[in-house]
Amino acid sequence: MRLNALARNVAPTILLKLEYLNPGGSVKDRAAREMVLAAERSGELKPNGVIVEGTSGNTGVGLAIIAAARGYSIIVVVPDKTSAEKISLLRGLGARVVVTPGGRPIGHPEHVRSVAEHIASTTPGAWLAGQYDNPANPAAHALTTGPEIWGQTDGAVTHFVAGVGTGGTITGTGEFLKHVSDGAVRVIAPDPLGSTYSGGEGRAFYIESVGHYRHPDTVDDVWPESFHPDVVDEFVPITDREAIDTARELLRHEGLLVGGSGALAVAGALRVATSLRPDDVVVVLIPDSGRNYLSKYFNDTWVSRWGFGVANSSEQPAVRRLRRAYPGLPSNATVAQARALLADIPSLPVHLPRAGDQVVAAEIVGSVDASTLVDADDDAHLCEYLLPPTHLAGIDEPIVDVAARLGAGRSGSDGHSLVVLVENGYAVGIATAADIVAATPDITVAGLVTETT
Repeated sequence: MRLNALARNVAPTILLKLEYLNPGGSVKDRAAREMVLAAERSGELKPNGVIVEGTSGNTGVGLAIIAAARGYSIIVVVPDKTSAEKISLLRGLGARVVVTPGGRPIGHPEHVRSVAEHIASTTPGAWLAGQYDNPANPAAHALTTGPEIWGQTDGAVTHFVAGVGTGGTITGTGEFLKHVSDGAVRVIAPDPLGSTYSGGEGRAFYIESVGHYRHPDTVDDVWPESFHPDVVDEFVPITDREAIDTARELLRHEGLLVGGSGALAVAGALRVATSLRPDDVVVVLIPDSGRNYLSKYFNDTWVSRWGFGVANSSEQPAVRRLRRAYPGLPSNATVAQARALLADIPSLPVHLPRAGDQVVAAEIVGSVDASTLVDADDDAHLCEYLLPPTHLAGIDEPIVDVAARLGAGRSGSDGHSLVVLVENGYAVGIATAADIVAATPDITVAGLVTETT
């Protein structure tokens, strides 16, 4: 499908390959089918066996469809940032879904892949699909996706654009297109800002099914064997805000309901297209539909809560007017460091240790207050004394909405004395309970401690 409105200011033709038209709603149907067929041929997957996979959801859906059709049971392990829509679909297909905490380092027993490996090793008749390292993953795209693009464009494609998750799609498709074009096709990989694929530190990001996260405790940053990095000619880092804005613009101006990773790919393609010629043909792979993310990227409440810029349609003042400096500490900070700050503020957010001053709000792992540190040694690390994370509010949310949300349906204090303010997914400040209450005298904020600082 040709991109029209969003491509009006660039010279080349931009075509979208809408992989959400596959039976399972995503490009992952291709890899799922090929992995199962290969496992059946090798004897690894036997009749009435159990398919096990760790996934952000789409591969699990493809595998669940095949399992239902071919008489297998299936267990799917997903991180807790997986959308509710994907989890509901998996369960509807008969999969047993195991949700494990996201943001764990590779090798941690709660990491998605570790949990899947454990289940597979302890379940009779189980076969671990292992999309990250399974050669059938990129092979599926060398057999199908690449030839389709070449044939559907009559060999006119000059640029192939796709994100990198497991790397199977861009590797198999890209290698085929380079081979058949004698190296003329350029492969472009838009990547979430912070992903290690494009040289980032590995900070958390908000777009699902793309990029490579690295927890600070990760010893060896192991990339999937399904990904052959040398196939990529150029990485294009894209912010979460740009990807989310693009997803919403595609819906509004093109009538296309596209998932976050596809929107990220379109954003990258548009950036690259500014330097291309009118006779260039750019093919952008759209992995899945926005129907999987109606509760996230297309939900004004979610977008506003994480500070991604839904306009404040009311005339009420925004919570940014109450902003104080963000006082958080990394989880490897000492109790003595926290005590020094707690002399001036009732509690502190605690986040994963990263270089630089920016803190991704999704990496806030807890909080501490003076009462929890009374008996702690000065040299102890804060990670040993964590309380649940403090509340979050988008920087442009109306103060009255924040106050009402925090006070609604509560009876008594939950112990939180501040709210972390979020802009474009980053923690950029705090608002204290006392300030929120003072700004909204007609609203009872029962869920917050309101002592002054």
